[in-house]
Amino acid sequence: MILAARGLALIAYLALIGLILVWTTWIDPPEILPISVALVILVLPLLFPLRGMLHGRRYTHAWSSLLALAYITLGITLAAAADARLYGVLMTAASLAWFAGCLLYVKLDARRARQMTS
Repeated sequence: MILAARGLALIAYLALIGLILVWTTWIDPPEILPISVALVILVLPLLFPLRGMLHGRRYTHAWSSLLALAYITLGITLAAAADARLYGVLMTAASLAWFAGCLLYVKLDARRARQMTS
């Protein structure tokens, strides 16, 4: 179960990065600002937890779940806009899955660590 939670968090996290990259560069590039600026704003914060997510570090999963909340909020905001509804729904779904996977992994890994010490 702990591997499933870690897998859900990692797959959703990577899916969110992929979604932002594909949508911003290929499907619907921004008209107001350059693509590179949009990618820096949207993808750069996601790169901070990359190493910890790949290595399955509990602390990284804990604080990156807070980062997922920002992308959930962004996704809901985009879903409310008529021109970016699909993008917003996909971003919200990926962010919610990332958030849920992180929280489940932190809970299960902490429980496993407690059982190992006692």
